Amino acid sequence: MSHSPVNIESYLHTYEQLQEAVEGLSDEQLKWKAAETQWSVTEVLTHLADHNIVVSFRIREVLAGSEVRLPAFSQDPWVAGQKANQGNAADVLEFFRNLLIYNSLLFRRFTPEDWNKTGVNFKGETVTIAAIVQAFIDHVQVHLKQIERIKQGEISSQNSSCTI
Repeated sequence: MSHSPVNIESYLHTYEQLQEAVEGLSDEQLKWKAAETQWSVTEVLTHLADHNIVVSFRIREVLAGSEVRLPAFSQDPWVAGQKANQGNAADVLEFFRNLLIYNSLLFRRFTPEDWNKTGVNFKGETVTIAAIVQAFIDHVQVHLKQIERIKQGEISSQNSSCTI
């Protein structure tokens, strides 16, 4: 196993964190939205799966020595276009987990030089593979907080619609 500047276990642990965040939620709760323009928990999970796909592609572009600018993606149209809220959160999480595992196998083969290979992101900034992976881990943490806010909003919505 190579020395890694990124904690691969933290990368893999994002799955368990998401799993815990949605544990016990009904399908209705997973699809609840505070407003049409806001995401449901299922849509957040779909976005993270999409982000994992894009990050996986970015890493492989850098490894291949590509000089093209690393792609961005339009998160809202991606989520809307695939009708994410009609999907199944468990299926999305399973895909997310499998891609994490697949990428972690690649990461374990990396040399320190691989972790330090660079590409140019969509903002024009030079980034290392290590920075790309760490940014993904950090991004999941942001969305875990979003999931908690959605869950609290759903609970508040239920309580305010209750007539006693």
